[in-house]
Amino acid sequence: MKTNLITREGYLQLQQEHDHLWNVKRPEVTKIVSWAASLGDRSENADYQYNKRLLRQIDRRVRYLRKRMPDLKIIDYSVQQAGKVFFGAWVEIENDDAEKLTFRIVGPDEIYDRKDYISIDSPMARALLKKQVDDEFEVPTPQGKKQWYVNKISYPDAQK
Repeated sequence: MKTNLITREGYLQLQQEHDHLWNVKRPEVTKIVSWAASLGDRSENADYQYNKRLLRQIDRRVRYLRKRMPDLKIIDYSVQQAGKVFFGAWVEIENDDAEKLTFRIVGPDEIYDRKDYISIDSPMARALLKKQVDDEFEVPTPQGKKQWYVNKISYPDAQK
């Protein structure tokens, strides 16, 4: 099950994506579909078939965003979070093999196209919650449990 949490930046990106699809992309594709349909035989018209499929994809994504966005809860930084790992934190961790990872814990709707974000629903994020710098924690992996140490914790909104 997806958690309904999202950072303010993530929510604004989803809103921007919706507005772009609905106000810019969809009208452009609709014009092309209308033009291609006016040419006659639609069964062999590649422009018509491709753009009709694209229009369905746009409509599907817009429906998803309209259904999902009202359910999302925006989580902003709070001073009580300082020094501990919570939602929205940037975390640097390290293991005994000197392997370092740096990522931000965000909602499941924000992780796509980002290699440095992990979902709050992931085993790594769940194991990290409420940890402090220098804390040790275990994460279950397919190869067995792995030991990690927290090196740094920061919040992007903490500087404001």
